Amino acid sequence: MRRRVDIACGLVVRPEVVFLDEPTTGLDPRSRQGVWSLVESLKKQGITTLLTTQYLEEADVLSDNIIVIDKGTVIARGTANELKASTGGSYCEIVPVDPADLPRIVHALGSLVPETTRADLAAPGDFDRVSIPAPDGAVTLTEALGLISPLDIELADIGLRRPSLDDVFLQLTGHSASTEPPELDTAATGGAA
Repeated sequence: MRRRVDIACGLVVRPEVVFLDEPTTGLDPRSRQGVWSLVESLKKQGITTLLTTQYLEEADVLSDNIIVIDKGTVIARGTANELKASTGGSYCEIVPVDPADLPRIVHALGSLVPETTRADLAAPGDFDRVSIPAPDGAVTLTEALGLISPLDIELADIGLRRPSLDDVFLQLTGHSASTEPPELDTAATGGAA
């Protein structure tokens, strides 16, 4: 409620720019959706909104432009789609019911599986899926499914995926999930910035 009052005070007059510093931190899902609706409303009114957040889903949904900052330095900027494309774009993910079937799947997929992926899967580890680049989107998915269907392997999942902003963030910063996260700043603009 206090966050709502803070935001409302800033909107008593129609500002040209609104600064929101992590406005959804600690909010329940309903209140968070309310803030998201408010930001969308501001954008529709042509009010430029500068939003800082560490919730990457929030940045993806609300932002027209995203700036990634690591240790005080801007390391990337662009739209969510531009940043996602920088990680290599779409990929096809195949998850067999029995992970022991992965070597057969990889063999059947042939040249669709990059050598680095083959090497990763050959190393000791608990792998339950294989991901291959899907530069042609659904065409690659259809091709992969056609290659593994004759194997009569039961699949838990197969699908075309796009990298999330989490994937982008981790790739850009080189931080693992166990390290302290750098700050992500986003700008959701509805008017001239």
